[in-house]
Order: sequence, then C-alpha cells, then structure tokens
Amino acid sequence: METLLRPDHDDEEMKERGVVIDAANQLQVGEFQLLQLAYRDWHGEDLPEALISKIFTDYMTRSQVPHWARHYARNIIRGCDNGSIDENDQAFHHYDHEYGSVPSRSMLRFCIAVVCLVSFLGGGIIVANMTVENPASMFPPYLDINDLPKKKLPIDGLIVPKPKPEWPGSEEYFV
Repeated sequence: METLLRPDHDDEEMKERGVVIDAANQLQVGEFQLLQLAYRDWHGEDLPEALISKIFTDYMTRSQVPHWARHYARNIIRGCDNGSIDENDQAFHHYDHEYGSVPSRSMLRFCIAVVCLVSFLGGGIIVANMTVENPASMFPPYLDINDLPKKKLPIDGLIVPKPKPEWPGSEEYFV
C-alpha cells in the first residue's frame, strides 16, 4: 500500500542499500559478505552467530543498513574511485572460500598421474622390444621375424601353396 501512495518510497529504501550493493560489486563479493567485512572492520571481531540472522533479516526484508556498514561501503567506493583500494586484496575475500589460487595439491596429483601414465606406457614398450630378438617391426604386435611365414620360391614361375598338414597336432602344423 505504501508503494501505491508514495511510489518513490522504494527508491528511498534502496538508496542506503544501493551503497552497499555498489561497494560489494566493486570488491566482487556478495552483499552479506560485505556486511560481515564491515562488522569486522568496525568492531574488530567476526560477526557473532546470534546477530547473523537479525542483520540478514533486517537487511534483506526491511532494507535496513547498519550505520557501520554504510560507513564501510562509502569508504570502499571512495577508495576504489581514487585507486587506493585493490579489490583483489585477500583481506576483502576473507569470507570467500572460493577465492584464491588453486591448491598446489591438485597440480601435484596431476603431475603424478602423468608420470605414472608415461612410465607405464613407456615401460611396456621397452619390455615388449626386449622380449623380441629380431623384430619384424617396431610397432605392435611385436612379432619376431622367425614367427612370420617364410616365402616359398616359385617353381617354374608359379607360386606353389604350402601343403596342409595332415592333422593339427603334427609337427608341420606349427612350423
């Protein structure tokens, strides 16, 4: 009803909140995270658990911005405008758990996986080459020249097929 009687009423409420929104955008953090930073700057300690719900409710539903948050937000905007504040400073991302460099453990794990893969494949190729005396080729399958069938010399210019062995267990079958 208030909005119907005074359409600019919402603009007045959002004016104070707009300062916090602008400051949060400058630092690339969330609005409530900026409130936590402001409380820490003003009071010298983290926002107590008991006050989190009250401040969050007042800020989000009633657009009530505490005086210390307005002061902090104005200082942030002023500092960003004149270039004295680095928005990538770790102090502004104290409550941002996703901010910062990637932990070095992930890079270490990746390097270990690559080394294991290369050593496994390389070792397999080396062992396969060592087991063959006269390789027919350097690529798999690693066949020995002696394992490949011998070419018969043509008789009178014709290639004569090799006769089939009489039974599969005979010596000729394996030669």
